[in-house]
Amino acid sequence: MIRIFEKNILRTLIYSSAIILAGVVNLEAQSGKGLLSLESIFNSRDFLSEQFGPARWLSDGSGYTTVEVSNSLRALEIVSYRPETGRREIKVSARRLIPRGSSAPLIIHDYQWSEDETKLLLYTNSRRVWRTNSIGDYWVLNLETDELLQLGGSAPEASLMFAKFSPDGDRVAYVRSHDIYVEQLSGGDITKLTTGGSPTLINGTFDWAYEEEFGIQDGFRWSPDGERIAYWQIDASGVKEFLLINNTDSLYPNITKIPYPKVGETLSAARVGSVSSFGGETVWAEIPGDPRNNYIARMDWAANSEEFAIQRLNRAQNSNQVMLVETFTGKSRTVFQDKDDAWLDVVDDMYWLDGGKRFTWVSERDGWRHVYMIDRDGSNEQIITPWDMDVISLELIDEENGWLFFVASPEDPGKRFLYRSKLNGEGAPERLTPISDSGWNTYQLSRDGKWAFHTHSTFESPPIVRLVDLPRHNSVRPLMENKSLKDAVAQIWRGEVEFLR
Repeated sequence: MIRIFEKNILRTLIYSSAIILAGVVNLEAQSGKGLLSLESIFNSRDFLSEQFGPARWLSDGSGYTTVEVSNSLRALEIVSYRPETGRREIKVSARRLIPRGSSAPLIIHDYQWSEDETKLLLYTNSRRVWRTNSIGDYWVLNLETDELLQLGGSAPEASLMFAKFSPDGDRVAYVRSHDIYVEQLSGGDITKLTTGGSPTLINGTFDWAYEEEFGIQDGFRWSPDGERIAYWQIDASGVKEFLLINNTDSLYPNITKIPYPKVGETLSAARVGSVSSFGGETVWAEIPGDPRNNYIARMDWAANSEEFAIQRLNRAQNSNQVMLVETFTGKSRTVFQDKDDAWLDVVDDMYWLDGGKRFTWVSERDGWRHVYMIDRDGSNEQIITPWDMDVISLELIDEENGWLFFVASPEDPGKRFLYRSKLNGEGAPERLTPISDSGWNTYQLSRDGKWAFHTHSTFESPPIVRLVDLPRHNSVRPLMENKSLKDAVAQIWRGEVEFLR
């Protein structure tokens, strides 16, 4: 789950620290301008960014929801907006989020809608695990009955991870104490799908190294039909520990032990399999080779419930195999392999098209970071971004209308723009971001590609968020303007900035 609130704070600190580097090198402040100090960054609210979201585009195309402060309770509630008119409606009031026996609404850290948008999954009371707040409490609000249910049964406070609805919205799966559970929303029956979970035998999530190397935390996936769950199991036994000494939080130092495989040392072993979402035996994928000298860096269902796909990296991380695994037998086959003399990224932008007959792939094999279309059996590789620019990320594939939306950095890595091109690769790409918005641009597109939340910033200006229509990229209305932060930054003297490469 995306921790947007934490990202905003981190982004503000990074932005403010960059100002220090640029401005404090010269101690002579201009007239009327002050110097930025560490105290003013950490002990005041002058340089905190405003917050927008978490925001979600609704699946029916009617608009989007976001989190705002209730005027009556001074607590968070979820509101919906029509993008065309800006009409605002309270979708889930703060009062509806008050648990029985409590006087205060739940604090929303993140949320998900069920596919039919009749249920709301709330994440709250979160705690840090390794790098992010990935453990906490989950509640489900039934919008039709107003029933507010806390998940986990008798589980301890703040002990659930990565909860998500089944495709039909009737059940929720989550990780607790290194094992995977499924909870029925009507009746509350809880089924434990895995056993033996421990700090060294980890089901449905990852150890320190996998999170560090591949940026993954959530380690299980519902099948499209909801009948099975595919998941990772990490065996971290035998991995040596690295000791971190904390000399700052108390009079005497504290020691934190982190399982950390140094170069040439024992890696954790990963395997993947699938299990019935109603309980039963796991069918493990039959993957050749030493699991302690290879990584399973990505895994997801391959456009159906009969096969799931994995990305398998060797220890040197310069070979990436795409393998398809049969759900009920565990048999695997390699359908595609990417190689590089130096090093490879894992591919997050792997999407299935044409009813699962083809998938997208991102590779730097020709010197540019391009998008390819590959048949399910690994044949017929077709480049669909054949231009001299690096594709940073795929934002949306509009298969119905034949469009590929992507962010690219054609000339300067500090300047990113939104483009769209024909999905078949024909013709030149169309830049949608105006040149006047040169700088750092990120997008969250609606499912139909007609709207987007556009975040823009430069080194000289803090981020702003606008609602834009596409493909014209007209600014419909501001969503976060950061006026106070802009004013605070304007009062700081800064030296000349020069970028080098």
